[in-house]
Amino acid sequence: MDSTGGNKLVSKEKWAQEQIDFDAGEGVPLESSTSNGHAAVLGLQHLLTMYSGDVMVPLLIGAIVHFTATQLALLISMDLFMCGIATLLQVHRTRLVGIGLPVVLGCAVQVITPLGTIGKTLGITTMYGAIIVSGLFVLLMSGVFSKLRNLFPPVVTGSLIIVIGFTLMPVAITDLGGGTVSAHDFGSLNNLLVGGFTLALIIAINVWGRGFIKSIAILIGLVGGTVLAGALGMIKLSTVSQSGWFRFPEPFMFGVPHFEWSSSVTMILIALTTMIESTGVFFALGDMTNRHLTGDDLKRGYRAEGIAQILGGIFNTFPYSTFSENVGVVQFSGVKTRKPIYFAGLFLLILGLLPKVGALATVVPTPVLGGAMLVMFGTVGLQGVRILKSVDFDDSRNLIVAAVSIGAGLGVSSVPSIFQALPSELYLILGNGVVVTSIVAVLLNLIFKLQRKNEVN
Repeated sequence: MDSTGGNKLVSKEKWAQEQIDFDAGEGVPLESSTSNGHAAVLGLQHLLTMYSGDVMVPLLIGAIVHFTATQLALLISMDLFMCGIATLLQVHRTRLVGIGLPVVLGCAVQVITPLGTIGKTLGITTMYGAIIVSGLFVLLMSGVFSKLRNLFPPVVTGSLIIVIGFTLMPVAITDLGGGTVSAHDFGSLNNLLVGGFTLALIIAINVWGRGFIKSIAILIGLVGGTVLAGALGMIKLSTVSQSGWFRFPEPFMFGVPHFEWSSSVTMILIALTTMIESTGVFFALGDMTNRHLTGDDLKRGYRAEGIAQILGGIFNTFPYSTFSENVGVVQFSGVKTRKPIYFAGLFLLILGLLPKVGALATVVPTPVLGGAMLVMFGTVGLQGVRILKSVDFDDSRNLIVAAVSIGAGLGVSSVPSIFQALPSELYLILGNGVVVTSIVAVLLNLIFKLQRKNEVN
């Protein structure tokens, strides 16, 4: 055998051994003591956690572009199916794609405004063309972006994860109050009661529960809150009765994509923000699972998201990215294996094929989800605090990096209109608190790193 063939053989054997070690328990194991039954229930918990946030995207964009009720129902079903595909692409680690962490993928909320604008002004086929282009960008830039691994030391990743968790808090509080601030029943006694009961139930089970019951505290809280909401007359089943039984995904269901440069540039900018946010989530999960992420790991993770976005455009859905909401589920349940995520992906595929079954998940009231989100988003933020514990804050430079980047990110998230005078392309980027935190933290850390190097010399 020639040297080239030998090297290839060694490479394959090395990869095979790495995969065996990975699946056997190094990093995030696929097989564990978790039974299939327990893993399925944990997967359902992941699904219900992300369901509302994911369905919200097609609902809002569909309303902006004036989809009919029939089109909207098809859009939601297709979206759920593609969420399952995207999740399985990411959770299954191969030589080319998949970061292999317990992560769920769904529609990124930051795409709502730009996609809605593109679809309304330039047409939905142009909207899907822009999604495909942004996916190609992520796929092609995955190698370049993965080389930025050294720009994310603990002081940067910890600050980033704190902002990811805490900037989601307004979403949790808004949902707990009813979901729409302008609604007449926002903050009503029933909404607060149901959301508060869900939160209290999750806390109680986490404190006094044991074993598997404790690991599904969020799911029990969601079910308990929904039962209470039903008793208070807050649940409507009309959506279920109006949905069909079966629908198989069709490419180009709403038309063949049309490509236009300005809309494509806009979605590429949005793709950059989701890549940055996904990087923070990857590092958060890596820390939780005691797995050191390499540049190759990040490359496979970005590739999976790029392919998922391309498929989203082909099947007339949306861009897909890592869901930070589900990081809290992993930490809170204490189950950090990939097996539940495989079940979650499978359930998403089933829901996408069976619209009537998928509609059942929509009966969970928004205040119930808000109560659960309050716990999960706080858990994500505190994961960042945990990472910062390893940082030497006796060095004032590290203190400045964390303080300024976290303050800037939370501040921009609270008042994104501060950048409204900037060109729209910059506003799309800088109006995202997570992106601002990343930029500020990376730049300050680089400046201080150069300063330290000069001091040594």
